[in-house]
Amino acid sequence: MQREPEPMGGIPGCFRARLPLREDERGGFLELFRSSWFPAAFEGEIQLNLSMSRAGVVRGLHYHKAQHDFWVLIEGSLRVVLVDLRSGSPTCMRCVTAGEAEMSSEGDCLLIPPGVAHGYASTSDSRLLYVVSRLYDGSDEFGVAWDDPALGIDWGIEQPVLSSRDRANPTVEQIDPGDLVAFERLERWGRPPLR
Repeated sequence: MQREPEPMGGIPGCFRARLPLREDERGGFLELFRSSWFPAAFEGEIQLNLSMSRAGVVRGLHYHKAQHDFWVLIEGSLRVVLVDLRSGSPTCMRCVTAGEAEMSSEGDCLLIPPGVAHGYASTSDSRLLYVVSRLYDGSDEFGVAWDDPALGIDWGIEQPVLSSRDRANPTVEQIDPGDLVAFERLERWGRPPLR
């Protein structure tokens, strides 16, 4: 492993790492995901998604009550934004942006636990592969306004392209408390044993 897994912006349960690239004269090979890396987070059904974004697109902020996300950037570069919304978390309402959360397509990966809002600005055309711990049915999809003044997020893009869903997300102050989750101690999820 080129970079050991490390907490992302100090938010418990968020880890980033660099997956090892094996190269030879033919090209390269990158193992993208094993459910055994995060057995408590990815047990049972999983779903793989590929998000393709043009430069200038902002996606988010989204969060889930039960779903973990594992992101691997395949192409391009992203400015990732994370906001810990978990009640009882030592980093509740911490917002991580900019230099702390840049991702490049050199094997960068990121684990995002339930209750942590996440989004990104595509600073170039990008392809993001993400593994989720639940099959999509819409019942675990929640959002926070990308431009919530209480969060003061610098997306690094003057006039972002957004979906209608992301433009309509509520501010943190407007979120129904029943739509938030309580912090779970890290011991349950452990540290990703990426090697």
